[in-house]
Amino acid sequence: MMDGMIRALGMMSGTSLDGVDAALIETDGVRIGGFGRAGYRGYGGNEAAVLHDALGRWPGDPGVAEAADLSVAAHAALAADFPEAELIGYHGQTLAHDPGGRGTHQAGSGAALAHRTGRRVVWDFRTEDVRQGGQGAPLAPFFHWACADWAVRAGRMEPAPVVFLNLGGVGNLTWVDPLAEGPEQGCLAFDTGPANAPINDMMRARGLGARDEGGALAAAGQADGDIVAEFLTHPYFTRQPPKSLDRDAFAGLAQAVARLTPEDAAATLVAALAGSVAAGFDFLPSPPARLLVCGGGRHNAAIMAALSAHLGCPVEPVEAVGLDGDMLEAQAFGWLAVRVLRGLPTSGPMTTDAPGPVSGGRISAPRN
Repeated sequence: MMDGMIRALGMMSGTSLDGVDAALIETDGVRIGGFGRAGYRGYGGNEAAVLHDALGRWPGDPGVAEAADLSVAAHAALAADFPEAELIGYHGQTLAHDPGGRGTHQAGSGAALAHRTGRRVVWDFRTEDVRQGGQGAPLAPFFHWACADWAVRAGRMEPAPVVFLNLGGVGNLTWVDPLAEGPEQGCLAFDTGPANAPINDMMRARGLGARDEGGALAAAGQADGDIVAEFLTHPYFTRQPPKSLDRDAFAGLAQAVARLTPEDAAATLVAALAGSVAAGFDFLPSPPARLLVCGGGRHNAAIMAALSAHLGCPVEPVEAVGLDGDMLEAQAFGWLAVRVLRGLPTSGPMTTDAPGPVSGGRISAPRN
């Protein structure tokens, strides 16, 4: 490892509720020294159902304790495959996110995970940002700056502004200037709108599986332009960033496509996704040289084609610059864990709308 580098294991279970990602990263909390092994543990049908039933709930509500225990157990099982990790960054399972009201709720105790794994765990990354008046999301943007910095230093990317688009349950965008002094100065980030969650929910509700594999269903359908146009009139799309969304903030979209065939419903949800990203481009400080897509959505050819049709720049998976789009969010929480350990900011005014730089997160050591 490079001097000052820590080998951290980042772990992430997103709002798509498919499983846990884990990835090793070597970092000093500013620059990336290198990337390591990665792993995945899928949720079984019963496990996914427990988590899905707890969505929208808060501590003390029915089903939350079960979801929290399941999250810790699943993460501990996967962490056992990475004995070389010196530190674990544990995001927990987001069940509810209401930064203007009740706050943010990620189920799962980092203290319990530290006890189960015998290693220090950094967790509860969002609460402090919300407490200080921020949106608490998205939290990957500072890491996106580190990724762009790494790619430029490795000669894999030109030193020009670039956009990272993460397509998980919700879409979030980061505009990055890799030549900025640091992430506090070189990022603008915000949630763009619903991404995979409404597509996955529609597939599950109709008994068609967990997702639209490769976008085949959407490619066979025709988008309903009226539904997409109505969706894009939502006031969220004209609100100045930074801004963030709850997984179910656009429940009306799911209701609107319920009357359509599965093919047309999938095509309409893809068109809504692309339209929301295009609306977000209106707020960027300068046009990006390229759009780099990470998260599960980049495997959906219909989504990638729709983005290319809507945006005035090349649309590529992050693998085009040597990054791992399946593990970027997990890597982010390993990198953020080291930042928390060293007291560095994890968010700020241009990413979560916090009033100033925020160093969030809690650190739990294993009990003797």
